[in-house]
Amino acid sequence: MSHFIKTVFLFFVISSCSKEISETTSVETEEPEVIEGSTLPLIRINTRGNPIVDEPKIAGSFDILEDDVVIEAHQIGIEIRGSSSQMFDKKSYGFETWDENGEDLNVELAGFPEEEDWILYGPYSDKSLLRNVLIYELSNKMGQYASRTAFYELEINEVFLGTYVLMEKIKRDKNRVDISKNKEEDITGGYILKIDKPTGDGDWYDESIAFGSQYNTEGIPTVTPGISFLYEYPDSDDINTVQKQYIQNYIHSFETTLSSEDFTSDELGYRQYIDVDSFIDFFILNEISKNPDGFRLSTFMHKDKGEKLKMGPIWDFNIAFGNVDYCDGNSTSGWAHNFNAICPNDFWLVPFWWNRFLEDPQFVIALQQRWNVLRSDILSTQTVLSRLEELKSNLQTKNTIDRNFGKWPILGKYIWPNAYIGDSYISEINYLQDWITERLAWLDESINTL
Repeated sequence: MSHFIKTVFLFFVISSCSKEISETTSVETEEPEVIEGSTLPLIRINTRGNPIVDEPKIAGSFDILEDDVVIEAHQIGIEIRGSSSQMFDKKSYGFETWDENGEDLNVELAGFPEEEDWILYGPYSDKSLLRNVLIYELSNKMGQYASRTAFYELEINEVFLGTYVLMEKIKRDKNRVDISKNKEEDITGGYILKIDKPTGDGDWYDESIAFGSQYNTEGIPTVTPGISFLYEYPDSDDINTVQKQYIQNYIHSFETTLSSEDFTSDELGYRQYIDVDSFIDFFILNEISKNPDGFRLSTFMHKDKGEKLKMGPIWDFNIAFGNVDYCDGNSTSGWAHNFNAICPNDFWLVPFWWNRFLEDPQFVIALQQRWNVLRSDILSTQTVLSRLEELKSNLQTKNTIDRNFGKWPILGKYIWPNAYIGDSYISEINYLQDWITERLAWLDESINTL
């Protein structure tokens, strides 16, 4: 059985094996008064009745309206996007801005820097609607680029679809992932790679030492599967054999050095290959949210010419922050990077990198210093909860909450992989606030005693 067929099969097996829903409770406050209509801007898409599918993109018009007045108008090509999220009734979409001939056209869209690739993300299993927006904001405040976001209501072919998040797709661009163009005369950069489920088309399956030694729940050493790397830039259609060989050798050299006896050496160790600060920030962002996909899926990294490998941008946190009912994902204690010990039978496991980093005293000290600086400001409990409150209040004031859950009446219902099922929007927010508070407190103790 090929790696691709095997992994697809295992994904559906694993996805169907959810654990029992936790009995988490939270204090509820009163729901806001229902107000007719919404003051949130509206995106109106018209595909002239043609259905939107998962490839290829179909042509359509794209208008942004405020107070029923069109303030932007574009031509686009649009398709359904996502992996497991495609099973939801509320779809997410990827689209490109096009010219009159159907060719890609860079535009400044909704105040974002110009590009031609965009995403309309439809929060569904995340009933707070806020998880991705919150973590991307935190990443940007920490100095690590993440997709810019803005809330809109969406209407496609005169059908109202609720609350959506307009966001940037991860691309090589001076305003997104700011790396050089990869040219034949200098193949040392830039590159964007992604660790994720294989697509079966142009993937690089690393079976060498991608994981190294792991340990199961009984502490017995095990050998785990390799990593599926996806070529994001240059993508699988454009990357040539020489470029592939260069970036594969670079990753292999990094892993070989990291697994060696001299891995902590400044001259001979892993630091000659990676930007440690970006790895530390990536670690912190995935751990504060206890992202069950963190480190092993939707995991981006990039390398510029003449520079070291950097982690990020972060991506896809809709089942983070306690919104998952498997592999201990809803608990506010425990390490996200220790996923392999918790769920050793999952096919997509975490590379050995992170446990190995924590065996390096210099890495641990740098992590602790960065953590305590962030906790005094950007990641203070009060700062994070205040921003969460602002985001929630903005959606409530604009009445988008009532309209979204009027369209999608899922409050009080289990949507895979919910660990908590609140019977109101406020209860969902209260759960998220309580979870974040407890998680940050656990990390204070756990990081500072590493």
